[in-house]
Amino acid sequence: MKKAGLKSLDFAALWRGLTRPDPAGTDRVVPPTGFTAQLTVFSAGAMAFLAVFALALALATGRLAERWSTELAQTVTVRVSAPADQLDEQTAAVMEALKTTPGIAEAKILPDDQVEKLLEPWFGPDVPVEALPVPRLIEVVEGDEGFDAEALRLRLQGEAPGAVLDDHTRWRQPLVSAANRLRVLGLFSLLLIAATAGAMITLAAKAALAANGQVIRVLRLIGARDITIATAFVRRFTRRAAMGAAGGTVLGLLAVWALPSVDQAGGFLTGLGFQGWGWLWPLLIPVAAAAIGFGATRWAALRMLREVR
Repeated sequence: MKKAGLKSLDFAALWRGLTRPDPAGTDRVVPPTGFTAQLTVFSAGAMAFLAVFALALALATGRLAERWSTELAQTVTVRVSAPADQLDEQTAAVMEALKTTPGIAEAKILPDDQVEKLLEPWFGPDVPVEALPVPRLIEVVEGDEGFDAEALRLRLQGEAPGAVLDDHTRWRQPLVSAANRLRVLGLFSLLLIAATAGAMITLAAKAALAANGQVIRVLRLIGARDITIATAFVRRFTRRAAMGAAGGTVLGLLAVWALPSVDQAGGFLTGLGFQGWGWLWPLLIPVAAAAIGFGATRWAALRMLREVR
């Protein structure tokens, strides 16, 4: 009889916790520890950690595509390849043609030191540019109104047969397209991460509901509504998801911050990470995780409570 009385008192305490106005007491029906709590916190933290990198990838590739599109869109190169005795003459003809072409704002011959830097990734430092048959490079900056590239090509063919106009379209457009696709891939990864986190939290909520089936039945006998019982699980799992996501976000930000810069990586990286106000975007990840936990737990709890009568 004593044990039965203690059990009755326990259930009465649970009912008071469910019906009191203080939100901190309404979720006492959910066990504070156990594998469901660990699973929720770990899955939310892991998904938040991956979400930081997916967000960093999306933002970095977006900046990369914009930079390639804007910086190279108005830059054109003229390459002059001719015998040594004709190189200066054809270069002068090209410069004269560029000066009289409408839509060209500036044209300048690249000095040997800049050409050496362009060749350094392939030939290494200290390239003897003067000893190699390197074409003369002329950098052209077009004006806001642009110019007729096809007409300029035809003119250069007649006045300087060794000159080739390169507007970078052949290799710039595929790079911009690849960067945009990487950005879409990063955003799609965020959706997959959110869906996976929701599935894991749903499984954990269902496991907690199944483990507390006897408690739920007694609460129903004493008049608890399904929405009240579900609210207890929703609040507990929402907090767990938010706490786990906050920890994973902090670890992800530290990992991104520890990545080497572009200069330290020898130019291999393209600035993967956050810049300026972009560091504030990951702060939305714990908020999104809490919203996912709220929606997933509420859906799972109400559906399971309707099925179990």
